[in-house]
Amino acid sequence: MGDGASLKSKHLARKLAEIRRSFGLSQNELIRRMGLADLLEREEISAFERGIRQPPLLALLQYARLAGICLDVLVDDELDLPEKIPGSPKHPGIPHQKTQEKSKIDK
Repeated sequence: MGDGASLKSKHLARKLAEIRRSFGLSQNELIRRMGLADLLEREEISAFERGIRQPPLLALLQYARLAGICLDVLVDDELDLPEKIPGSPKHPGIPHQKTQEKSKIDK
């Protein structure tokens, strides 16, 4: 197979930094806002934004949710962030069957 570096998004780091800046958040504030204080440290956000490290999937998901975009917008180099963040996702998704059942029980 090829080398893993070629699978790396060229624009992910820039997009992540742009999302954080659009909200006027520090890296620590971003971590708290995404609810990832137990999982991430400021230095990791810095490494993500500089393209040194790849964020875990959960972090990418939280970035996308915060920005109001679909996850593919973050990782696909063919797609740009919307001009206005937060944006509105193309599709809200379909709740997982177990999630639907649990919410019926909770009511």
